[in-house]
Amino acid sequence: MTAPVVAVSTDDGRPDFGPGDVDALFDDLLAIVGPRGITSLPRALERAGRDGSGMSPILSAQDLGTPDLVCYPRTADVVPAIVRAAVARGVPITTRGKGTGNYGQVIPRFGGLVLDMTSLTEIHSTTERFITAAAGARMINLEQAAWARGSQLWMYPSTVQSTLGGFLGGGSAGTGTIVHGRNHEGFVDALDVVYATDDAELVHLEGDDAQPFVHTYGVAGIIVSASVRVEPLQQWRCVYASFGSHREAFDAAFRVSTIEPGPRLLSADGPVIVDALPDDPALVRGRASVRGIIDARALEEATDLLVAGGGRIEAVREGIAETVKLSTLSYNHPTWWLQKAQPDKWFHMEVRGNALVSRLDEVEAVYDGGMLHLEVGHQMMFGMLNGIFTGPQQVIDGVAALESLGVGVHSPHQWYVDLDADRVRALARRTDPKGLLNPGRWM
Repeated sequence: MTAPVVAVSTDDGRPDFGPGDVDALFDDLLAIVGPRGITSLPRALERAGRDGSGMSPILSAQDLGTPDLVCYPRTADVVPAIVRAAVARGVPITTRGKGTGNYGQVIPRFGGLVLDMTSLTEIHSTTERFITAAAGARMINLEQAAWARGSQLWMYPSTVQSTLGGFLGGGSAGTGTIVHGRNHEGFVDALDVVYATDDAELVHLEGDDAQPFVHTYGVAGIIVSASVRVEPLQQWRCVYASFGSHREAFDAAFRVSTIEPGPRLLSADGPVIVDALPDDPALVRGRASVRGIIDARALEEATDLLVAGGGRIEAVREGIAETVKLSTLSYNHPTWWLQKAQPDKWFHMEVRGNALVSRLDEVEAVYDGGMLHLEVGHQMMFGMLNGIFTGPQQVIDGVAALESLGVGVHSPHQWYVDLDADRVRALARRTDPKGLLNPGRWM
C-alpha cells in the first residue's frame, strides 16, 4: 500500500501536559545542566522548531509544532538525568542534531522539550573496523578522522554537516550506499541509547540488538553515542562529465554503475538543474552532467564508458575535499539548488526503479515541468523527480501515475515513521511506555 503524500495522524498520541509541567521541568533542568544548558528564549525556540522540511511546499504550509524548552547537554552522562526529569513531569522529548532532515521529523509536534545533541561532538576511538563517537559528532569530521587512519566510513549523507545521531535516527542513504546499502543494513555496530522510563540510564546495545533503533526518528530511544563501520581507504577519483542531453547522461551513468570496484557515488542531472548548481568549470552550463566518485582502478573503464556514451570529461579530481564536495551535489541537494535559483516553484518526490531510465520521458511527463535528478545504485536507479508545484492534490495524483510506470515512490512531504512502523511501534511501547519520545509520528 502506498503511504499518503500528506500525513494525517489517526492516533496523534498527544501527551497530557501543561504550562505548569513545563515550568517545573525548566527548574529541574536548571539544576542538572545549569543556566547555559536550558532556555525558553523565543529565538532559540524558533531555531529548534525548524529543519530542512522547508524543501517541501506541503510541509512548509503547515504548523508542525514549536518547542517550549530547549536543552543542550554537554556531556553524555547528564542525558539520562534530563530524560528522567522530563518523564517525571510528563513532558515530551524531541531529540535533534543539526536539523538537516527534510521531513519535519525533529520538529516537536506537540511542543515540550527539544534535546539538542550538537554539543556532544567527541570522537571516542577509531579502529580498522569501527569509529565510535558521540551523537553530535558531524559526519564530515568522522570521515576526516577515518581518512587520517587510512580508512573510510561505509557511508555518509549528502548533508555532510549532519550529526551521527541525526543520520542514524532520521537519515537513510548517501555516499557509499551503492556498495553498502542503507544505514540500517549493517552500518551500525553498537549504540548507547536512553529509554524514556522513570529509571532512565545509558543502555549499551551491540549488533542485532542495536539495529532496531536506526531510522526510527527517535521514537524508541535517544541515541547518545554510536560505533559505525569503516573499511580500508580506497583511492578515489571524482569524475565530472558533460553531455548534450540528460537522456545520454542517464544512459551513460547506468553503464558506469556496472564497473568494478563499484563507484562510491554516481549522480546525473539535465541542463536545467546543472544551471542551478554552484559555479564550477566542470559543471558546464547548458549541458547535462554525470558526476561519480570512482575507484582509481576503474577510472579508465569509467571514463571510456562516459565518452562512448557521448560524454566529454570535464574534470578528474582527488582528495577528501573533492569527494565531499561532489557528495554535496547528490540526493536532495540538486533540488535544493533548483529551489534556491527559482523560489516557490518546485517540489520533489523520491523515486526509484530502472523505469526511471527506461521510461524517462513518461516519468518526467507525470508532473508539469518534470525533471529527474538521478542517483545510480548498482544497476538500480533512484533519485528525485522535480515538478512545478500547484497544490497538494497535484502531487498526490501523480503517485498512481508513477506507480503505473513501474516507479517506486516515497513521499518527502510527511513526518511519520514509515520503515517497519509496526515493529518500531511495538519497540517504542517497551522503551517509551508513556509515549513521550517525539510523539505524533504515527500515521
